This record gives sequence, C-alpha cells and structure tokens, in this order.
Amino acid sequence: GSSTGGVEALRDIFLRLPANSPPIVVTQHMPESFTRSFAIRLNGLSAITVMEAQHHQRLQPGHAYIAPGGTRHLKLARLGQDYVCKLEEGPAVSNHCPSVDMLFRSVAQAAGPNAVGVLLTGMGKDGAAGLKSMRDAGAYTIGQNKESCVVYGMPQAAAKIGATCIELPLNDIPAAMLRSCERLASAKEMTP
Repeated sequence: GSSTGGVEALRDIFLRLPANSPPIVVTQHMPESFTRSFAIRLNGLSAITVMEAQHHQRLQPGHAYIAPGGTRHLKLARLGQDYVCKLEEGPAVSNHCPSVDMLFRSVAQAAGPNAVGVLLTGMGKDGAAGLKSMRDAGAYTIGQNKESCVVYGMPQAAAKIGATCIELPLNDIPAAMLRSCERLASAKEMTP
C-alpha cells in the first residue's frame, strides 16, 4: 500500500523483483484515469507482469495487480484453492477509494499468516489499521522507514499502533519480502 511518493517507491521495488516472485496486490492512491497507464509503465520496467486488477482475476506467481482508481476497493478473496482479486464498490475508507486498509483487511481474512504486508510512503494513516489486522493474523509486516519516505505519514501511523514487524529503507524491502515468502514456502513444505 502507498500514497504520496508511492509511484516511484513501487517502481524501485518492482525493478528488484525476479520474474518468479509471489503474486502481489497493490493499492496506490491514484485517480482512476492514471492506474491503467501506471500498471502498463511498471510492466514495461519489471521482470514481473504488472496489470490493473480485474474482478475475479486469479492471482499467479510473477504477477502484480494494481487496484483501479475510482469507486471500487481491491480486496483479496479465496476461491477454492486460489486467491482472486475482488473489486467492490463502496464509500471511501480512511478518505480513500481504493483504500489500503480495505486491501490489507481482506488479505488478513483470506490469507492470514500466508501473506507479507508492506506499507510505503504516504500522507495520512490509510493502511495502518489494515496492516495491524494482517500482523494480528500472523502475517509478516514491513513499513518503509522515515529516512527513505517522501512522506512518513502512513508507515509512521502503522508503527505507532504496532502494525509493523520491522521498518526498512526502501532499497531493502524487496529482499525482505522475498525472504519472508521463502520462509512461508519452506514452512508449508515441512508441514505434514
């Protein structure tokens, strides 16, 4: 989740992710007319496939799904063994639609400890409560540190309520995300 400064922060993260990365869902505060072109731009720069999320779209490794701007919230849902994108009309949450809080809360419910949450630069507190719900559900949660943020508002709000397991500089976040996902995969392989 991200807001002010997030466009460049997400670019920096996606540039560091390998083509076989776990699926990623993103809410970036952005007007409706910009999210599609933003996804296309990131797709051209990244080893992963980046696209604007569609309703009931199945999440696949090596793909990232950007919440469309407008009047719908991006949520994660389970459909059998699969995770899918869910786009739901709704009022603004934390003054935003799409809202990072809505995405993170849905991830907490659908994936619980099988997820990694990252809250990047942004003004306000959208995402803080949702990231806390992810951490409470057993997910590993990361906040961008003050020194590397354009605006430290959202990660700071998350840190204040104990929503982050760790705060890291932007450049260290992709590796931390991948390590966390590798630990999750290893733990699943060891479970009988």
